[in-house]
Amino acid sequence: MQLFHFISEHLTQATKKSNMNISKEGLALIKKFEGCKLEAYKCAAGVWTIGYGSTKDVKEGDTITQKEAEELLIKDVEVFEKAVNDAVERSLVQCQFDALVSWTFNLGVSSLNSSTMLKKLNNQEYDEVVPQMKRWNKAGGKVLQGLIRRREAEALLYEGKEWHEV
Repeated sequence: MQLFHFISEHLTQATKKSNMNISKEGLALIKKFEGCKLEAYKCAAGVWTIGYGSTKDVKEGDTITQKEAEELLIKDVEVFEKAVNDAVERSLVQCQFDALVSWTFNLGVSSLNSSTMLKKLNNQEYDEVVPQMKRWNKAGGKVLQGLIRRREAEALLYEGKEWHEV
């Protein structure tokens, strides 16, 4: 009976949802590829954006300070941390979590939840995660060099490799 209790306790712990937070490395990747603009602009997908890619309630003519851009980023990232924590059923190391949060930050929660990448990850088809991650390189139906670079950096981070030179 003790052996059964020990095994069930460890299985329960192994299947619990994670509650990870992005690291400074993950934030650095997001900042590098989003850039920071203190005046509202339309992104490649035609969405009004400000700061480090914030889109919520942004309209033409909006301006913010650098401090407000940093605060918006932290607030925005929380949504994507939760989405990754909720959707991923497998244990992740920090660099994998960071890459998935960056990917989701850029593409949205619905893209994460409907992606083959997530299905492969949750089905333990780990060799398929990076190729699936890299497929998401279009905006407005066009392949963009910036998205190719971002997906490459996210893939390298996911694998725990150096990504800064991408």
